[in-house]
Amino acid sequence: MSDDRNNDADKPDNLNSDDFSSDDAHFSDEELEAALAGFEQEFKDSDGNADHGDAGNDVGSAVADSADAAHDGDKDLDAELADLSAQFDAAADTDATDTGAQGEDGQPADLSSQFEDELAGLLGNKAKAAVIITRVASAQLLAAFCQLSDISADCVEAPEGAVAVLRSLDGDGPEAAAKDLTTVVDGMAVVLAVNRADKLEATMYLRGKPGETFAPPILFNATAPFVEDLMLGIGGLDSLKAQGTTIVASSSLTHDQAMQVLAEHTRFGRGGSRSIQ
Repeated sequence: MSDDRNNDADKPDNLNSDDFSSDDAHFSDEELEAALAGFEQEFKDSDGNADHGDAGNDVGSAVADSADAAHDGDKDLDAELADLSAQFDAAADTDATDTGAQGEDGQPADLSSQFEDELAGLLGNKAKAAVIITRVASAQLLAAFCQLSDISADCVEAPEGAVAVLRSLDGDGPEAAAKDLTTVVDGMAVVLAVNRADKLEATMYLRGKPGETFAPPILFNATAPFVEDLMLGIGGLDSLKAQGTTIVASSSLTHDQAMQVLAEHTRFGRGGSRSIQ
């Protein structure tokens, strides 16, 4: 405060509101707000005849107390916010741990997607398994044929003939694959085996058209043992890989690489390879 106010403090009868000019106030806007909010009631209840000098001192003390209270309030608020943040962090860590545990236990990440796949299989909208059985000796050659025919498959080598395990199982995808393969490779006959809605069907394809059908027992007697396991869901490609079986994915070959493989097998029946029937 200015010296004028300090001098007038000893003269209560001459003190008036003009003595508190804006130039004498040293409080910030925030401090003034705190003082007004915290001590409005005190001013209402104050004695009108109280000594103005004492009242001025009370106001100063009140402002100081208000500032301390506001500071303490800020500390309390900060503490509450920090505690709340810690709770959210702990909850997030718990969810992450639970999710990780679920993954480690081998639980499906999307049960809804798995259910839809199972339902489609039961209704026959999606085949459970489908293979194209050939007399091609080389899994790599069959993979090249599939690549050039835009067929996504894993080709498994076997003495009885390479087998293409189809990846596209939706709708008539397996039938379309057999049609495309026998159209691109003119003169090659294949047998398409499909497990759809727990019903096994085996059909011969030649030049893009379906022909004779076979009963599952007859088919399995004429093919490698793993064909039956794949069709019935007993075994999978992983078990075949573990046994050292040669498996070539059509997606592992580019168009140029597929053409190179064909060039290496231009003359079938020579070099120990078997002709395509």
